[in-house]
Amino acid sequence: MPWVESASPSFRARHESAHTEQAGRVLRQLERTRDDLLELFPRSVADLTIVLHGSELALGLANPLVPLARLMTAPSARRYVAGWAGARELDTLTPAVLRTRASAIRGSREMLALTPAALYARRVVIENNPQLAGVGTPIRIARELRWAWLVEGAARWFAGQTDHASAVIARRLHEGAQPSFPPVLADAPLLGGTVIDLLAREEGELAAVRLACRLHPGGPQAALAAAFRGRSLSYTEGAWRSHLARLAGGGA
Repeated sequence: MPWVESASPSFRARHESAHTEQAGRVLRQLERTRDDLLELFPRSVADLTIVLHGSELALGLANPLVPLARLMTAPSARRYVAGWAGARELDTLTPAVLRTRASAIRGSREMLALTPAALYARRVVIENNPQLAGVGTPIRIARELRWAWLVEGAARWFAGQTDHASAVIARRLHEGAQPSFPPVLADAPLLGGTVIDLLAREEGELAAVRLACRLHPGGPQAALAAAFRGRSLSYTEGAWRSHLARLAGGGA
C-alpha cells in the first residue's frame, strides 16, 4: 500500500493511501487542539507531521521507544501509551487501530481517540517550558523522566483525556501499591493528569498553565507548594487522594 501525505493549515499527515479519510479526521482534531491551546499557552507549535501507522508492529518498528515506554508504565495505563511526540514528528496509530486497543471499560475508547491531541499537547508543553525546550537532549530526557507526572499529566489533561479516565483510575487504585504523590514515572500517563485536574479546579486553568511552563528549581515538591499557594504538601496530597477517590467513584 503506497504512502501519501495529507495536509491541513498547520499540520501534515503521512499515512497509507487507504487511510486518507482517517488522516483527515486526525488533522481536524489537531487543528482544534491547536486552537484551544493557543488561547492558553504563549507559544504554539505548528509545521508538525503526524505519522499514522496501520499496525502495532509498524509503530514499534518505526519508533522502538513506544514499546519501551509501555514497559515503564503501570499495567492499567499501558494501552494508552499509543504514540510518541518527537521534535518534528508525532508517531501514532490510525484511529481504527486505536479503537482496537480500547478495552470495554468506560472511557477507554475516548481516551485512545484523543492520542494525537495528547501528543501535540505534549509538544506544546515542552515548547513553552524553557527548562525543557532550551537544553540539550540528554538533560531534557533526564528532566522529562523526573517530571513525567507534570509533562505527561499536563499533556493529557489539556488534550481532554483525563475527563474520560475515571474507570481506568478506579482500576489502577485496585491494582498494586498505593500511588505516590506526585505520581511516579509508571503512573504518570494516567495519574499525572489528576494532579493538573485538582489544580485547575482549585486555582483555575491558568494556574495549570503556569505549572506546566516552568520546572521549579526546588523540584516537584516545591513546584506543587507554589502552585497551590504555599499550602503544605501533606494537605495537598490529602486533597489529591480524595480527588482520586471521587474520580474513581465516577464523581466530578
